[in-house]
Amino acid sequence: MKRAFNFNAGPAALPLEVLEQAQQQFVEYQGAGMSIMEMSHRSELYEQVNNETQALFREIYGIPDNYHVLLLQGGASTQFATIPMNFLTPGKVGAYVMTGAWAEKAIKEAKLLGETAVAATSEAHKFNRIPALSDIQLPDQAAYLHITTNETIGGTQFAEFPQTGNVPLIADMSSDILSRPVDVSQFGLIYAGAQKNLGPSGVTVVIVRDDLIKESPKTIPAIFRYDTHAKAGSLYNTPPSFSVYMVNLVLKWIKARGGVAQINQYNRDKTKLIYDTIDQSGGFYYGFAAPESRSLMNITFRLQDAELEKKFIKQSEAEGFVGLKGHRDVGGLRASTYNAVPLESCKALAEFMAEFQKNNG
Repeated sequence: MKRAFNFNAGPAALPLEVLEQAQQQFVEYQGAGMSIMEMSHRSELYEQVNNETQALFREIYGIPDNYHVLLLQGGASTQFATIPMNFLTPGKVGAYVMTGAWAEKAIKEAKLLGETAVAATSEAHKFNRIPALSDIQLPDQAAYLHITTNETIGGTQFAEFPQTGNVPLIADMSSDILSRPVDVSQFGLIYAGAQKNLGPSGVTVVIVRDDLIKESPKTIPAIFRYDTHAKAGSLYNTPPSFSVYMVNLVLKWIKARGGVAQINQYNRDKTKLIYDTIDQSGGFYYGFAAPESRSLMNITFRLQDAELEKKFIKQSEAEGFVGLKGHRDVGGLRASTYNAVPLESCKALAEFMAEFQKNNG
């Protein structure tokens, strides 16, 4: 079997070793006589997976004891609404750093539920950069500051995070969680859909500080209250059990590779191959994101005209590359280089790009 060079933006590449292990355990898990997809989420075997997955998160990400790790459903899009439901109380203001399409979706939901403010924006630069931290202005009575740490469409990423004092910092890390070391204690809440760096779609991880969810508002449905899920150990309702199991395997894969610090260096080595090809092309390729805001997860770039980009896509697909077409809202080209994308795939793409330039430059 020949594996594709998978640069999809999400759902995205999974480690081959993880897929092979899941394949071996697919029909029967741990001698149970059934697949993990078939067993009760109240069974001892599944509870072991659930608890071990949360413990692995704590270990790999250095999560302090005063944080809960929740394994939920609904994706980051559900969290866009759940966060203001829980924290945007009357008299408070939800503050957002506007960095692109995903930050915009988050603030759009919050506006339906309470008062919001844009604390900083890079819209004037067409979201090709992250605003300077010094430009972030917290409003009075801020309930929280929300950031999107990595914007998949524009290919921009926070290199460092704002200091917010007593105001909780909330981060959508859907596309760069576990790609680099992070001081979790700097955040009140971190959330991430799994389908880019953690596993398949279906499960969303929420890492939240205890004091923020001791008592969620009684005016919202139980399913949207963080304290509901914290008290139930992420088993309040039927979980996406197979997705949680797959995340468990991915976390073990990260641990076996030396943890997040080693993954971070691996990601830097991978993306350097492609960014160097862009930068050394004499303008044949040009990056969208400002150099200081470049993402290690999503490399966005353009060619000189749309017809040449179409030719690039057609020829790359013929060579086994998948997912290099830019997002439908912005066009261009994009290579998503998440944790599970092998170095060999990035080498192959850099070589293809150089050959394409040679033949079309």
